[in-house]
Amino acid sequence: MPKRILQGVVVSDKQNKTVVVKVERRFTHPLFQKTVRRTKNYHAHDEEQKFKVGDTVTIEETAPISRLKRWRVVDAAGNA
Repeated sequence: MPKRILQGVVVSDKQNKTVVVKVERRFTHPLFQKTVRRTKNYHAHDEEQKFKVGDTVTIEETAPISRLKRWRVVDAAGNA
């Protein structure tokens, strides 16, 4: 099974070697046929601590690193 890859914006970099990434998904509502936006926050592993708040990044699914971290930052989204 391939690893999922998502793109989002860093909303917090206060934790050590961890960033919180907000990922937005869009879908059409089944009844009203209107485009709906939903956001979710993911804790991602950032080993070198090089990403700051506001950066657009790509994250990849990985084996559990800690209680909340199941994702790791691959690269800045513009370079992926």
